[in-house]
Amino acid sequence: MTHSLFIDGSWRAGSGGRTGDVFDPASGTRIGDVAFAEAADLDDALAAAHRAFAGWANTSAYERAKILRKAASLARERAEDMAQAILRENGKPLAEARMEAGGAGDHIDWFAEEARRTYGRVIPSRQPNVEQKVILEPVGPIAAFSPWNFPVGQLVRKIAGALAAGCTIIAKAPEETPTSAMLLVGCFEDAGVPAGVVNLVFGVPSEISAHLIPSPIIRKISFTGSVQVGSLLGEMAGKHIKRATMELGGHAPFIVCEDVDLGTVVPLAVGLKFRNAGQVCAAPTRYLVQGPKFEAFLDGFVAGAEKLKVGAGTGDGVDMGPLTHARRIDVMSELVEDAVARGADLKTGGARIGNAGWFFAPTVLANVPEDARIMNEEPFGPIAIVNRFETLDDAVAEANRLPFGLAAFGFSKRTDRTHAMATRIETGMMSINHFGLAAPETPFGGVKDSGYGSESGAEGIMAYLTPKLVSQLNG
Repeated sequence: MTHSLFIDGSWRAGSGGRTGDVFDPASGTRIGDVAFAEAADLDDALAAAHRAFAGWANTSAYERAKILRKAASLARERAEDMAQAILRENGKPLAEARMEAGGAGDHIDWFAEEARRTYGRVIPSRQPNVEQKVILEPVGPIAAFSPWNFPVGQLVRKIAGALAAGCTIIAKAPEETPTSAMLLVGCFEDAGVPAGVVNLVFGVPSEISAHLIPSPIIRKISFTGSVQVGSLLGEMAGKHIKRATMELGGHAPFIVCEDVDLGTVVPLAVGLKFRNAGQVCAAPTRYLVQGPKFEAFLDGFVAGAEKLKVGAGTGDGVDMGPLTHARRIDVMSELVEDAVARGADLKTGGARIGNAGWFFAPTVLANVPEDARIMNEEPFGPIAIVNRFETLDDAVAEANRLPFGLAAFGFSKRTDRTHAMATRIETGMMSINHFGLAAPETPFGGVKDSGYGSESGAEGIMAYLTPKLVSQLNG
């Protein structure tokens, strides 16, 4: 299967004929190719986004919302096709793929409603014959860069948010998982979004970002990915005075106080760690457990990890699929070997499973020293750290030690402890006593090296709007 670019309302191959391989990570076999955009294709996309912007920005919010709601309905109708594509190209189990694809319609619907509520305000004037008001205007054409770990879930936020605000968009989707991105864009196409409003490209990431971001047509960028790449794109955006939303990596603490019920916390802890084979930027990575509950939590967590069924996402009862990239196998092995060499206890896992596909065993490391690489680098894979803490101050200090600040989790029955975690941990998202992240109506984003700005929620559409003061003398 060949995957195409979508530029100015038409599906097409790259003008240079270049393509990249698409693999099934469960088998390691090549299953298709994806068209790579050349400079000429990107120029066509820029021209289309620029040409379409005036008309789309001046389309009433009511009409934009109607089109988005139709796109949401189509996304729900086609959710199973998107889920099957995610399963095949990303590798996550079908239940997870269905959850991701099934949420696309909710995200589009949320932004459809927000489009009709981008209220300005009236500012009381110091003079009786002066009217002062603030109106919100779409910032302009957007360049968006979306990752492979949630090929629908991340891309839909960017497209729906931009379109709801009245912006046009050039979305650079992941080459590893192109089919679901094409299916999602097809929902907007078939809903009646005018040509040029949504454009989809694939290709060499550095070539595409270096071409799009400096263009005077692009007024804002939205990027989800690693801290390393985000810092480069942020620097490029700053050089060209472009607004940016950066949703970067994390290393989320999961704090378990001595007063919790492990019967509910441990299954949640295991599920959150190993979904999508740990390839989740907001996944918990450092499990910090208060002394009296440490051994029981560790035993329960290890038992839960060992019960997980690992295999191709098409298999019955599969809990965890493969890593999406072959290269991640070596990274996982290196992190485990380094931690053990520095004194960590390997409780389970720690090695590749089989030779077909890119499977790595659910892994638990305990008593990991602070100087281990995995204590300081985002693992982005199925490896959990379980360490002990004595006082909540110790746990908060460890949570804040790293430059990451995307997500954090805290568990306690005492309100003084939950309040301390909510107010003292440096993070963009804090989930207490449950998992409460990534809903369409809540902001998603981080602080410190984990980025800036938010997607989803009311903040998600505001990222694509700019305030304009109008001060008018009457009479």
